Amino acid sequence: MKYSIEFDPEKSARAYGRELHISPKHCENIARAIKGMKVKEAKKYLEDVINLKRPIPFKTHNRERAHKKGMGPGGYPEKACREILKVIKNAENNAEYKGMDPEEMYIAHISTYRGRIIRGYMPRAFGRSTAWNERTTNVEIIIAEREEEEEEG
Repeated sequence: MKYSIEFDPEKSARAYGRELHISPKHCENIARAIKGMKVKEAKKYLEDVINLKRPIPFKTHNRERAHKKGMGPGGYPEKACREILKVIKNAENNAEYKGMDPEEMYIAHISTYRGRIIRGYMPRAFGRSTAWNERTTNVEIIIAEREEEEEEG
């Protein structure tokens, strides 16, 4: 699978989570919440969500979702946060292997989209069955160093 965007390989590191068994809808909202954050902040934020301390704001797929204090609709998608946290740590390790300081990097690009559907069925009465499929999600993360603007004076 290709990444949807290219960054300078000298100043960035990337990681890809393929066909993770998590909700694509939750991942979309998590990606929107952590894009642009420093890696250290994003990891802390996701750990707080896992521990039910800070909610993720749900901008999409938020019908009949309860409002959380200080924001509109929100939730605690723990399973998706755990898996995205693993992908972030993988990108961090890739940056460290390249000789960069991952703590000072930021999430330059994060993209989530639906993976393949694992087909299944649930038997019902009278010889019928109902689809019982499992959706998967692909997650790509690119972390990069901030571009320092040189001041001319």
